[in-house]
Amino acid sequence: MINVQIEKNPTEHTTSTIRRFTKRVQEAGILNRVRGLRYSTRKESTYVRKKKTLKSLRRREEIQTLLKLGKMPVKTRR
Repeated sequence: MINVQIEKNPTEHTTSTIRRFTKRVQEAGILNRVRGLRYSTRKESTYVRKKKTLKSLRRREEIQTLLKLGKMPVKTRR
């Protein structure tokens, strides 16, 4: 993590100090990196992935048996 630090000069106005600080932050690329990481998600563990696939396989098998028994309408494509 890069820290940006600005010290106010004795004769410098507050707004120019803030302007200098924002310019340093932009040059460091901190905001772009944070905005890029904002919506990133963690990679799922192998256990969780395996659980999901087993659940979907079980559900698919259940649907097939319901279709064979005629308890579920067959979907047709148009």
